[in-house]
Amino acid sequence: MSGRIVVVTAVHGPSARFLPEAHKSLREQWLPDGWAWHWVIQEDGESADVRPYVPDDERVTFRQGRPGGPGVARTIALAHAEGAYVKVLDADDQLTPGTLARDLAALEADSGLGWATSRVLDLMPDGSTVGFPGDPDQGPIERGVVFEHWKANGFLAPVHPASLFVRRELLLALGGWMALPASEDTGLLLALNAVSRGWFSGEVGLLYRKWEGQVTGQTAHVDRAERAARMAVVEARARALAGFRWPFPVGH
Repeated sequence: MSGRIVVVTAVHGPSARFLPEAHKSLREQWLPDGWAWHWVIQEDGESADVRPYVPDDERVTFRQGRPGGPGVARTIALAHAEGAYVKVLDADDQLTPGTLARDLAALEADSGLGWATSRVLDLMPDGSTVGFPGDPDQGPIERGVVFEHWKANGFLAPVHPASLFVRRELLLALGGWMALPASEDTGLLLALNAVSRGWFSGEVGLLYRKWEGQVTGQTAHVDRAERAARMAVVEARARALAGFRWPFPVGH
């Protein structure tokens, strides 16, 4: 179905309680005539903890599988829905009204763009929001720009991978999310930027929840040795893809 956006969410037990709020943010989206979203929720595991929070909505598909991390869950979720585009939505995050329409409009208007991201605000436990300094200007992001910024700024990307909207065919061609215990979304973002131009929307598109149980807040996520290994693999992949000079779209 060419008029479908597949919204992909990886979830585990501790984050399942936030699914109703994520669903509410999806219900508040509007799309052009002929377009619809389908939400695929993939549990990273096979517990009894997630299903009670899955919304009763015909536009929602829930699947389970053996644990392998969020990248594995998101990638295998692609088997359960067809669509021209894929939008990431982490279980504990929320889309802002209009973000799907803005992402779609950017890529539908320019076939040379492979992906889009948007401005992100941290959603704090007290309900307040905090912005990020140094967002780029709204507009196209040229090939290699994300990598250059990431490399020069302590492995910090200029745009947030949790806000990613991407052409499904390009996502699949790159193998989905990286097979890493963390930073799998940053690795995908850098790979996408190595082979294609992207788009950044200056309007807030995502509320990124900060809470005690989130995976990125755990000790293992900041282990120096593992982090160095992750960054080395992410960099090597991006450099290899850039070196091959594979064009997207083909012929450009």
